[in-house]
Amino acid sequence: MGRGPSIENRKGAEDSRRGKLFTKLIREITVAARNGADPDGNPRLRMAMDKALSSNMTKDTIERAIKRGSGVADGAHLDEIRYEGYGPGGVAILVECMTDNATRTVAEVRNAFTRLGGHMGASGSVAYLFHRIGVLRFQTDEKQAEKILEAALEASADDVQTEGGWTEVTASPDHFEPVRASLLAAGLKPDLAEITLRPATTVALQGEQAETVHKLLQDLSELDDVQHVHSNALLPDSR
Repeated sequence: MGRGPSIENRKGAEDSRRGKLFTKLIREITVAARNGADPDGNPRLRMAMDKALSSNMTKDTIERAIKRGSGVADGAHLDEIRYEGYGPGGVAILVECMTDNATRTVAEVRNAFTRLGGHMGASGSVAYLFHRIGVLRFQTDEKQAEKILEAALEASADDVQTEGGWTEVTASPDHFEPVRASLLAAGLKPDLAEITLRPATTVALQGEQAETVHKLLQDLSELDDVQHVHSNALLPDSR
């Protein structure tokens, strides 16, 4: 019988994933803190801090990132850059990055696209296919779902959907923070709270094409300078 990865190797892989996640979270906190170090007056910073805390990042690490971003402590300057392109099947892909070296980042992103049958496009070539939306997601039973529905509607959320044990509340970016605050005040803590990009339409893929696009999205997400990857691909396991 073949042997699987050793405990040491599995732990190493887990530590590597955790390290990459923490790097992305720290960058998000650092950039968000440019608009103010007080999370009560900076919703983006509040969301970044909440994500970090839910991933078990220490408060000291979070505080150091805030100090770097607000200029209290020295740190490398990070630029926010967005790249756009297409994958197999004409799938639109939008890649959000934070980097201290744009030359390195664009080379890595372009390499990922071309290696898997895609290509980068000009600025604006696919961005118009996506819209920004606030999302709050809760793991729920029927009773909790009803409570969330009532609280969300009272807070003027745009929509509430429940499926497969999860309830999702959506709101416009401008109303996201008041909706979130209202749900928290009602004792409803989301498992996920973020402002993200959603495609207006999707492209359904199957077979080898779906596998290739999945690999492309995964490879882009794993790049050190990439924060988020958005696409309009509808893959078999996302139905």
